This record gives sequence, C-alpha cells and structure tokens, in this order.
Amino acid sequence: MVAEEFLGNAGAGSEGAHRRAAFLDRDGVINIDHGYVWRIEDFEFVPGVREAAAELARLGYAIVVITNQAGIARGMYTEADFFTLTQWMRERFAEAGVTLAGVYYCPHHPTEGVGAWRVVCNCRKPAPGMLLAASRDLGLDLGNSVIFGDKCDDMRAGRSAGVGLRVFLGKDGRAPPTDECADALVSLRYSSLPQAISDQSLRIALTLAGTAVPPQRIAAR
Repeated sequence: MVAEEFLGNAGAGSEGAHRRAAFLDRDGVINIDHGYVWRIEDFEFVPGVREAAAELARLGYAIVVITNQAGIARGMYTEADFFTLTQWMRERFAEAGVTLAGVYYCPHHPTEGVGAWRVVCNCRKPAPGMLLAASRDLGLDLGNSVIFGDKCDDMRAGRSAGVGLRVFLGKDGRAPPTDECADALVSLRYSSLPQAISDQSLRIALTLAGTAVPPQRIAAR
C-alpha cells in the first residue's frame, strides 16, 4: 500500500500530462533530521531549501515530497500528527512561492511496526511505490524527472522507478554525502539542494531533462 496525501491542485489533467517532477526526500533534505520529526517546533528547514525549490518550480518541475515515516509504524506519532506538520510545511513553502504538487509518505516498517503497520510494503524506500504512485496520479514523466535524497535508498528508489536524474545530497545540507552509494545509482553529488541548484552542471541537466550524466563525470561538490 502506498499512503499518499495531495496538497493543492495535484490532479494530472491535460496540462499535467507528461510533466517533469522534482522529487524531494524530507528529513535531511528539506529539514534538519533531528530524528523522527513530527512536531512543528522541532521542524527546522535546511537553509535556502525553499528558495531552491522555487527555482525548480520556475524551471517547470512539479515539486513532490516523498518520505518514509516509520515513526508512525513505531507508534511514536500518528498520521494526524504527520498531517498537521505537513500542512504547516506546505504553508511555509507557499510563502516562498512553491506549491507542493503532492506529498507521499510511507507509514510502514517491515520489522519494527506496531500492528497493521508492520508489513513489507511497496512504498517504503528503496521500493519505488511512492514515485510510481505519483507518476500515475500526477501524470509525470519519470524519465525526465529528478530525485534529490540524502540516503542511498532514495537513489535506489529513483533508479527502480526509472527517474532519469538522481542527485545525492549530504545530510542536513552541511557537507557532501559520506554514505557509500555506487556511482551507477548517482548522477551528481552535492552538500545541499541550494548548492545543487546553483551549480551549472545540474542546471544544464535539468534543462535537458532526461539526459543522463555519465558516472565517470560524477564529482562531489
């Protein structure tokens, strides 16, 4: 099961057919990962991330959040808690001129979940379920889309879903990624989303949309 929440006008429609998306992981990419963040007072945006998302939107990308939320499975907070924080996050993005096309979350965990939440699902990254659901729901062209994540599982989910450009970021935007992740999974590496969007190499790839960056040209930034 893929759990999903749509924010704003997320219907595909005729204008949305085959549009490009920028998929953003949440914890560690959008906000500082303090560990199971579910309260507004604990949510701290990575500096410059909303402005970077606004630039992606200006380039024609639908902004879609995809996030594992095992804290729900573990009983640490509820779906209602997640919805409350998500609505607040949406409003903060809107203040920066960004409409989130959709927010997709997985509330499961295969071994630590409580009750019905303990299940092997197709939505928890590295499975591609959230991306595939977004593609169906929003009329997305995955091959011409981009995913930004701070974990190798984000890159694996992107590759499995057929996302053409996969950008590996450092946790919390503080330094280049240190986790081992095979070059075959990753198109480019940066410390943060703002740094990525400011780099000419990525901007060219985003403009070309779907043109792969050869692994041998990958360099940490």
